[in-house]
Amino acid sequence: MSAAPSTAAPDVHSGYVVDDIGRFAAAAVPADIPPAALTALKRNVLDGLGAAIAALEGELITGLRHHVGTVDGHPVATLIGGGRATLTQAMLVNSVLVRYVDQLDTYLTPGGLCHPADNLGAVLAAAESRDASGEEFLTALAVAYELGCRFSAQVPVMALGLNHALQLAISVAAAGGRLLGLDATRIAHAVAAAAVDNVSLSAVHSEPVSMWKGISPAVTAQRAVEAAALAAHGVTGPRGLFEGPNGLHQLFGQTVDLRLDDRDLGVAEHTHLKKYCALIHGQPVIESVLHLAAAHQLRPEQIDHVRLEVFQTAYDIAGGGRFGAKDVVVTKEQADYNLAYLTAAALLDGQVGPEQLREERIRRDDVQALMRRVEARPDDTLTAGYPGTTPVRVHLVLADGRELSREQTDHEGAPTRPLSWDRVVEKFSWLAEPFVDPGLARDIVDAVGGLEGIGVRELTGLLARVSPTPRRSRTRRL
Repeated sequence: MSAAPSTAAPDVHSGYVVDDIGRFAAAAVPADIPPAALTALKRNVLDGLGAAIAALEGELITGLRHHVGTVDGHPVATLIGGGRATLTQAMLVNSVLVRYVDQLDTYLTPGGLCHPADNLGAVLAAAESRDASGEEFLTALAVAYELGCRFSAQVPVMALGLNHALQLAISVAAAGGRLLGLDATRIAHAVAAAAVDNVSLSAVHSEPVSMWKGISPAVTAQRAVEAAALAAHGVTGPRGLFEGPNGLHQLFGQTVDLRLDDRDLGVAEHTHLKKYCALIHGQPVIESVLHLAAAHQLRPEQIDHVRLEVFQTAYDIAGGGRFGAKDVVVTKEQADYNLAYLTAAALLDGQVGPEQLREERIRRDDVQALMRRVEARPDDTLTAGYPGTTPVRVHLVLADGRELSREQTDHEGAPTRPLSWDRVVEKFSWLAEPFVDPGLARDIVDAVGGLEGIGVRELTGLLARVSPTPRRSRTRRL
């Protein structure tokens, strides 16, 4: 998919939000990323790649790679785990890999969230297809992070019943358009065209949670870069996407101010990373459960029942609130969105990693029985602290009548207790161990750490050497 000079009529309009987005994306330079944010961004890239590698043995991934193999076209981008594909098909596979084991980064807002790493697979493939430098890739990715997070901070997307793939369409079209060599006007058209067709529903997160939850953002990214490629050939999009009749301002009942006169690309510092393979709202719950179990040397058979008190959003999404009852858990997609299952798995296995998301583990009698003795309920005092904090209270009631409790307001990986580069390297080693030998793991870590000084194809060449199937058991723990 190559860019070509546009034959469209000269631009005579100004003042549309999409025009401002186009100028913002086109004008970004590496110096707009503060040094600490650049370190955080590279940390998040390594984090996302570790999650992608860990996902290679997932039940969904084999079928997805087979599907990509049936699609004809000129291969221009690398698949993590080996092989090459067309630009859009590489985006599909790599984007699904990044989010499959539910380890991707998160940006929390009062009305929802977004996962900035949803941009990673698409932006990396677009950068490779254009033989971009690592610095060009990082700048485009920083633009994507900034646009998606600023949109999320402005618009309560999930509270309005919409999925956060909407802001992903905007961010991928802008970053992808930049990498494809589009000017500000063509990027504006790409953003408009991509977003108008990706006003998706938050029903994708509702029970029974399906595989499509993990595929939907990848499809959005595919379409966004396709829109950018068409914009390069003069195809126009609806410029009044935001403020025009029937635009997003009318849909939301508010105007959207993305503060595009602020050139700072530092939002990566404000993202949450995860230690456990679970939704972000489950991180403090799992951490608290594991702390109590370790501190008191508990065995699962000592536990009579568990009470979880959580903030409202955690209850709604993963505790049985407005996204549906959490009584049935038989698939990976249901398990990592279920506080009862995650609590039971943590107590039984001492961790929640990729192994706890395998269906044969999820369906075992021990975890199914224990999760039925876990109750989650919302608490208004905890809700008041969200999203600045992610407060929870955990109560383990033992068979002998004792009650062990713990309350905490964040988790390791939150901006208040960020995962350092060294901790993310540990996490990468834990996630990737079955698929890479130690030498290759070090090379990937070094490539990401020095990404601004190499070409993107140097990194993707290393990712092509990752084994698509596990060669050894996971022995590390985070």
